[in-house]
Amino acid sequence: MAEPEVSALRQLPAVATVLATAGASLLLEHHGRIATTNAIRQAVDEARDVLRVSPGKAPDADALAQRAGELLESRTHRLRPVFNLTGTVLHTNLGRAVLAEAAIEAAVDAMRHAVALEYDLTDGVRGERDDHVRELLCELTGAEDATVVNNNAAAVLLCLNTFALGREAMVSRGELIEIGGAFRMPDIMARAGAQMIEVGTTNRTHAADYRDAFNERTGIALKVHTSNYRIQGFTAEVGARELAPMADAAGVPLLNDLGSGSLVDLSRYGLAKEPTVRQAVEEGASLVTFSGDKLLGGPQAGFIVGRRDLIARINRNPLKRTLRVDKMRLAAIEATLNLYREPDRLAERLPTLRFLGRAPSDIQDQAQRLLPVVAASLGHAFVVDVDDCQSQIGSGALPLDTLDSAALRIRPQGSQRALERLAGELRALQRPIIGRVADGALWLDLRCLDVSDEAAFIASLAQLDVESVAAHGS
Repeated sequence: MAEPEVSALRQLPAVATVLATAGASLLLEHHGRIATTNAIRQAVDEARDVLRVSPGKAPDADALAQRAGELLESRTHRLRPVFNLTGTVLHTNLGRAVLAEAAIEAAVDAMRHAVALEYDLTDGVRGERDDHVRELLCELTGAEDATVVNNNAAAVLLCLNTFALGREAMVSRGELIEIGGAFRMPDIMARAGAQMIEVGTTNRTHAADYRDAFNERTGIALKVHTSNYRIQGFTAEVGARELAPMADAAGVPLLNDLGSGSLVDLSRYGLAKEPTVRQAVEEGASLVTFSGDKLLGGPQAGFIVGRRDLIARINRNPLKRTLRVDKMRLAAIEATLNLYREPDRLAERLPTLRFLGRAPSDIQDQAQRLLPVVAASLGHAFVVDVDDCQSQIGSGALPLDTLDSAALRIRPQGSQRALERLAGELRALQRPIIGRVADGALWLDLRCLDVSDEAAFIASLAQLDVESVAAHGS
């Protein structure tokens, strides 16, 4: 070991010395002795590793206490709010839908108090938690009955397990979708205990394919909305309206999985038409499943609506209890569904529809307003301008449709490494700013930045150490 390295390592304060500082005293008060001591040890170990590679002045006890505080903070608040400037509105990795204020208030109220979750206030006996949303779901979809579980994959799994356990479940080969995280429909069917029967071909499925597949072992017919991809060209499919009578004649339920699902006609907000849940019910499906945290704009949930006798069988399935939602989520679901009873005010009250329906001119005005502030914050190491871009809806919804938007385009004056360093430093902020790197630039798509959040965005950006970014990225 070289003499400068030995000398630098000897300067490192002992853990006990760091624990005696004023900064460590505050950490002890907030995090306890064990967590604080471990964080200080880690801070000392980090400093030791640095000094071994690049001997220099060792950090003092106060600096090590400060670093320990940063480590503790990162562990305490790992699930942090971020600015979603990726251009993907329903970003699965960023939590999908931002909840409406009414849903947030309802969830907080449920957290703060005891609630009548499974208690009938009229008769003073045990009630059903689904009752809080059943009537709303039936009103909004036209279905006879409804139930709710923790996500749409769970809804499909529960339906398949209820009606096709040990039996056949038929599905068009062109509808065997894969959703996020390599989660595939064939795998869900297998876990549900159903034997998958593929009908038709990848690009063309006809009514005769289904008719030939129905037999005494058929438990359910499955129709899957291909919400996250499109097959184009020489194609054919059998719609639910045509398939429903065939399923009825065979005495088996038709399950129409809408995936994202929507309770309103999205074209009124300038988006492409998507089948609504009400339309799927009217087309004759025995059961319809859809998500709560995608186009619906609520918390993560999976809804099953349809015939009353079939919903009753689903609710008797022991799996239903393992997939149920808690009181906070149920409160947020109820509040979100209530917003749909006033469709004329929906866009202003539901963030998802507000973001999706933002006028490009409004986003462009916001970008021009923020341009000088961002440029000044980044200094001379980067060039910032406003450019047109395309936003995505995300989470598998309307995959071929994009939305005209505007972004702050940030390009490095020097090496491309400076851009990568900048993107990393923005992610390391107390409230991270998440953009996307493409075409030699960092794009901050402003579609999902509310005007009311601009001040917080600027304050977060002000914490950036641009000189360090430029120095390390050159």
